[in-house]
Amino acid sequence: MKVEIQPDVRDIAAQLGAGVPYALKVLAGQLAEDPDMGRPSNLPGILNVTVDGAMFEDCPDLSVGYIREPERIEIRFLRAAPSAELSADARDQEQAQGRDRDQQADPAAAAVTVREVADAWRRITGWLRDNAPDSYAALRPGAGPAAIAALEDDLGIRIPVELHVLWLLTSGDDGVDGWGCLPGSRALMALDAVAAAYRLKMDAQAHEDTFNIDRPEHERITVWKATRIPVVASGPADSTSGLYLDTVTGHLGRWSRYNEDPCDVLDTLVTYLEEAADMLETPDLATRDKPGLIGGALVWLSSIDPAQEDRWQPWTG
Repeated sequence: MKVEIQPDVRDIAAQLGAGVPYALKVLAGQLAEDPDMGRPSNLPGILNVTVDGAMFEDCPDLSVGYIREPERIEIRFLRAAPSAELSADARDQEQAQGRDRDQQADPAAAAVTVREVADAWRRITGWLRDNAPDSYAALRPGAGPAAIAALEDDLGIRIPVELHVLWLLTSGDDGVDGWGCLPGSRALMALDAVAAAYRLKMDAQAHEDTFNIDRPEHERITVWKATRIPVVASGPADSTSGLYLDTVTGHLGRWSRYNEDPCDVLDTLVTYLEEAADMLETPDLATRDKPGLIGGALVWLSSIDPAQEDRWQPWTG
């Protein structure tokens, strides 16, 4: 059985401890011999296996996620496992979330979504690593299942599988000089920023609802729906507007702190990430925006102001 380890997983391994790359290599050998040694995770199609860090020098306990195919295994996720004291609670939360998702999603379709999001994000981060190292370094490590479950409880809605897997890969983008890595130099929001923006928008809707009681039905104002999750902000330090993911339609939409009428973008999170990857890899075919560089940072053309034009170098591939 062939076992592949994604480059971003190798990068994470090097950051977690000097002994982690070797531990990962040993695990790859074990998986080649026993590809079904992992247990089902709360993401359909992803198997999870833990590594006892005490068996290796300078290595924490590890949680590793992989996809098993008929002729190959691909290691997709790696993070330090939570402490033993917290692991039972985290495991209970993860299992509860998994049961909920199993009841609400088609496992086969969810497994495809997991792969599509992981592939698109791997293409984006691979490009950043090779061409915009400052932007690559600004990406936060992935969130653990317990952190995502806590956010889900805070919002009171189910996190869709595509957003769940993206947050497992990275929990936000700190950006470089105000530039995020997504088109428009937007930034993937950190989980605490997601919660804060969601509460702000829900409070705005609650305010409108106090007046909606006395308004005719056709005049009632909706500035936010509970099914919308803020995902992307205008910039790493600019949370006045951005993109949300509607958990009912699966489409992205634009949101603003100033309560302008939101509108659907009609992209799914998968197509949004795939198009971003396409524009980086084939800039001549990019239509919505154009990628470029300022030093070691990815900066998209639409976010450039006149004072920065002489520093910006278009990316031509």
